[in-house]
Amino acid sequence: MLDLLVTHATLPDGRTDMSLAVQDGRFVEIAAGLQVPAHETLDAGGLLVSPPFVDAHFHLDATLSYGIPRINESGTLLEGIALWGELKPQLTHEALVERALAYCDWAVSRGLLAIRSHVDTSDPRLVTVEAMLDVQKRVAPYLDLQLVAFPQDGVLRTQGGLDSLTRALDMGVGIVGGIPHFERTMAQGAESVRLLCELAAERGLPVDMHCDETDDPLSRHIETLAAETQRLGLQGRVVGSHCTSMHSMDNYYVSKLLPLIAESGVSVIANPLINITLQGRHDSYPKRRGMTRVPELMAHGVRVAFGQDCCMDPWYSLGSGDMLDVAHMGLHVAQMTSQAAMRRCFEAVTTAPAAIMGLAGHGLEVGRNADFVLLQAGDPVEALRLRATRLQVRRRGKLLASSPAARATLALPGRPANVECRQHPSVSADRPGAA
Repeated sequence: MLDLLVTHATLPDGRTDMSLAVQDGRFVEIAAGLQVPAHETLDAGGLLVSPPFVDAHFHLDATLSYGIPRINESGTLLEGIALWGELKPQLTHEALVERALAYCDWAVSRGLLAIRSHVDTSDPRLVTVEAMLDVQKRVAPYLDLQLVAFPQDGVLRTQGGLDSLTRALDMGVGIVGGIPHFERTMAQGAESVRLLCELAAERGLPVDMHCDETDDPLSRHIETLAAETQRLGLQGRVVGSHCTSMHSMDNYYVSKLLPLIAESGVSVIANPLINITLQGRHDSYPKRRGMTRVPELMAHGVRVAFGQDCCMDPWYSLGSGDMLDVAHMGLHVAQMTSQAAMRRCFEAVTTAPAAIMGLAGHGLEVGRNADFVLLQAGDPVEALRLRATRLQVRRRGKLLASSPAARATLALPGRPANVECRQHPSVSADRPGAA
């Protein structure tokens, strides 16, 4: 007898009336109309069963610290970094853990079951590293948490920066980070990319580098990152996060850069909510949108994901751990409004970041972990449009979180009293008018 049988499910690839059989925490069969005895049966009622959401770029050490010790009045990246510098001396292990665990609770309730968090290593006390390693152990039964050693103040710009980052790796942080555009000079930025990639190659670790998070079109460290990836044989293990300068670069240079990134196997993570908020602050009008060239990168075969990046911290006053919010903003900023493009935006918060993070058990396939979300939507596009309610969140087949279906009660003459929040069906691929 099965542990769990999910029936009448719609899958992200468009298959309908599907059943998913779960045994010992894994999918053992996925087919239409299965009728197999099970200890538990879940009737999806034709709604969307999705892989869990994945956030490949976040800062868990800073989360939920908004207003401590003050608010970022200018809304700029640089004031956020300065404010974080003011906060760091006040950080304690207990407060860091408490805020991070609270955010992880939010995440799980919204179907977000895997996070890659950058952890600041600039303070030689490494209190942030110790706290996030503690959090990583505590959430392991229900959330996959990867940690990146991130020298927020610049690995070369900070006295002892390389030593602190190396100690973080020795403590168990598994990914090498960097911030080349925040070093003192372009030359030192390029030097930091080479140094950190060499360190990762020596230790057999992945690289995830904040790269060119600026409006400066001459900030081109992504080029160096791609070249170092090829030189050191790191293909498939390197990520360039943000890459917002690409939005300001001239098209001729980008026509050279995109094939170079694709050839190197470097992945890119855009952070739509934060990129559209922090970038373009020095512009009057026209004002730059700031997010990197997502559809162009995808068209060249570069794997692209969307990240939340920040939530109620020195850089961003909003956020809730909802990756559908992230994808919703991403498709608007990138103008990815065709049916196919919107589905790629859905993938950018599910399967694409899972691949970037190397989550081998992620996905709705036989043999993989029975981790999934039941969404109050009929397909990925409708899920994005409504930021659909997460009716159930399951890991290894076990229920982690549930929410009641969203409904509105109307009091209009001649109209139904109860209206499901979906309201109107999405355009399906086989219906006239689909793009």
